[in-house]
Amino acid sequence: MNGPDDLIEGFRRFRRQYFEKEPALYRDLVARGQKPKVATIACSDSRVDPSVVLQAEPGTIFAIRNVANLVPPYDPGGGYHGTSAALEFAVRGLGVAHVVVVGHAHCGGIRALLDAATGKNNSSDFIGPWMQIAHAAARRVIATMPDADPAARQRACEENAVLVSLENLATFPWIREGIDEGRLRVHGWYVDIAEGRLSVYDPATRGFVGVA
Repeated sequence: MNGPDDLIEGFRRFRRQYFEKEPALYRDLVARGQKPKVATIACSDSRVDPSVVLQAEPGTIFAIRNVANLVPPYDPGGGYHGTSAALEFAVRGLGVAHVVVVGHAHCGGIRALLDAATGKNNSSDFIGPWMQIAHAAARRVIATMPDADPAARQRACEENAVLVSLENLATFPWIREGIDEGRLRVHGWYVDIAEGRLSVYDPATRGFVGVA
């Protein structure tokens, strides 16, 4: 797709292929409201749309997206908290049972984070400060993989950033409460879109395991 006209034509195809075949489904979602069981925190990257990559039906996931699929630590102080507000709505408002952080390969945000951490000039108004949420991930990778090639360090940092977000999820009191009471589970996933692979984080082995 190259522009708005292509997107409008895409909506027409959606209407013909999906809405007109199951209008009751969409009207029911409006009448009864959304009741997703899963919230995803995915990157804004156009190549890893969770609804497409995970083939989710309408109403099944509450999708949160931002640069590099990051979760900030709990901080109810001043400022704007788009990701935290979306998380609160998903967990406290919709009562989702699962929160999934979906990291991915070839992430531009992570590349910017590594560039900044290794002294490369990377001027930005918002991306640099936002990516500091995952500064611990870059620190871990640089300290433990000083001689690794750039691609290996990039992947390791992408995976470590997912772990940082999982750690930050636990700082939200209502998420911690849901986990402790068994009502909520959090997950870390990693998608390699170039290879068509999905890996999930296994706390027992402290590593990502391929599942598809």
